[in-house]
Amino acid sequence: MYSKIALSIGGSDSGGGAGIQADLRTFMALNVHGCIAITCITAQNSFEVKRVEAVESDTLISQIDTLFADFEINALKTGMLLNERIIIDTASKLKSYSIPKVIDPVMVTRTGSKLLEDSAISAYKKLLLPIADIVTPNIFEANLLSSLEIKNKEDIELSAKHIIELGAKAVLIKGGGLKEMRGKDFYLDRTGKRKWFANKFVNTHNTHGSGCTFSAGICGYQALGFDLIESIKRSKVFIERSLEKSYKIGSGPGPLGHYQKPEKII
Repeated sequence: MYSKIALSIGGSDSGGGAGIQADLRTFMALNVHGCIAITCITAQNSFEVKRVEAVESDTLISQIDTLFADFEINALKTGMLLNERIIIDTASKLKSYSIPKVIDPVMVTRTGSKLLEDSAISAYKKLLLPIADIVTPNIFEANLLSSLEIKNKEDIELSAKHIIELGAKAVLIKGGGLKEMRGKDFYLDRTGKRKWFANKFVNTHNTHGSGCTFSAGICGYQALGFDLIESIKRSKVFIERSLEKSYKIGSGPGPLGHYQKPEKII
């Protein structure tokens, strides 16, 4: 049943809604076995991140090496990398693997809260984008990567072009940070292929972990053997259904409902 394996390299969300917890729930829903390499541990709930602690270099590298020494990993994704040292460690290991790499630049939440140290942004551009098969920033993260201030659809398309010029093979900018672009995401790759993906906007405040879930879905479907465009399409449908099943467990935004009936997985 779980014949394919996906790896998530990212931070642990003690509240269980985002980070590697959301990634594992997504992989399981897609019948993909999920492995993890933890970059940092957080103390958080539905309304605040109280503490973030990065793991040591040796610990992170050992996690990655140990997994690849035994498992045939079919695709991987990155999430919260926090600082320059973690980015350097991660990039140094990932550049030697030829499997699909989904780089989710967890820098800024949809509400504008920063999740990355300032000194790490240049390392992200220099080391991670050139090895990315696809980068999946939200509006705020695309601002940082492209050094633009995105205000409309045209700005999104221009930002994507700048990110491609930094070395990424493809980029998918999630438009949810702009009210008029909710449910719409823009794709661009090195060949010049461009496409707007549009799905139904699900009106819910319970969106914690939606970005992680989307990139994990792309990674999971690629692990199953689907090409990049098809993986994006299927992940869009998956996240729409997960948002419809989202629920509230605290005083802030709740998590997504990742469970889908087998016949609903496409």
